[in-house]
Amino acid sequence: MRDQIFTKANDLVNFTFDKSVANVFDDMVRRSVPGYQSMIEMIGLIVKTYGQDNTNYYDLGASTGAVTLALGLNNPHQHNRIIAVDNSIEMVKKCKNNLDGKISNFDVICSDINDISCENSSIVVLNLTLQFIPVEQRQALINKIYQGLNPGGVLIVSEKIHFDDPKQQEKITKLHLDFKRANGYSELEIAAKRQSIENVLITDNEKTHFDRLNSAGFSQSLCHFQCLNFASFLAIK
Repeated sequence: MRDQIFTKANDLVNFTFDKSVANVFDDMVRRSVPGYQSMIEMIGLIVKTYGQDNTNYYDLGASTGAVTLALGLNNPHQHNRIIAVDNSIEMVKKCKNNLDGKISNFDVICSDINDISCENSSIVVLNLTLQFIPVEQRQALINKIYQGLNPGGVLIVSEKIHFDDPKQQEKITKLHLDFKRANGYSELEIAAKRQSIENVLITDNEKTHFDRLNSAGFSQSLCHFQCLNFASFLAIK
C-alpha cells in the first residue's frame, strides 16, 4: 500500500507505529531511506558468515519482518530460532502475516526490546531501531545485547546518522530531501513528516556509535555500509 499519511495539512502529533503506519511501512521505508534494500541484503550476507549452529537470531524492532525474512531465507546454519520483537501490536500482526509460509523457524513477540533477554545469540539486529530508543537507555541496551552474544557473534546496527560539520550536514540533508522528492513525496509530505518525527527519532553521529560499541566490549566494529545519512555498523564479539 502506498504511503499517503502526510498528504493533507492536519494538526500533527508525534509519529507512532500505529495501524496506519504499519499498513504503508514497507512503501514508506523504501521511499524514505536511501539504500534500504542494500541494508537488508547485507544482513542476508552477514548471517552466512557469522551465524552459528544451535543459536538464536534476534531482530529487535522487527517492524514488518524484512530483516527476519532475510535472516531466515539466507541462513545456512542448523537449529536456529529467529526471534522478531516489536512493541507495536499492529507491526507484530503485519510481521506475522509477511512471514507465514515463507520461513518456519521464527517467533514474533510484542514487547519492549529493553525487556527482552538476548540469550545464546550469534546474530542480533537493530535495523533503524536504536534511533527511537531514549538516548539515555541506548548504552544499557547495547551492553545487554553484548552479554547475550556468543563469542564470535555479531550485532548489526543500522541508523540514520548526523554529521558534526554543519556544511556536510547541510549537503547530505539536501541530498536526502532530493531522494524523497525523486520517490514521489511532495513538499507538504516531507515537511509534515519531519515535524511529526523530529521529537521521536533522535540521531547519533558515527563516533557516538563506535564509542558505544567499544564501551560495551566489542572487539571490533566497523561501518560496512553507508548511503547518504544512513549507515550500518557491524560489531563483533
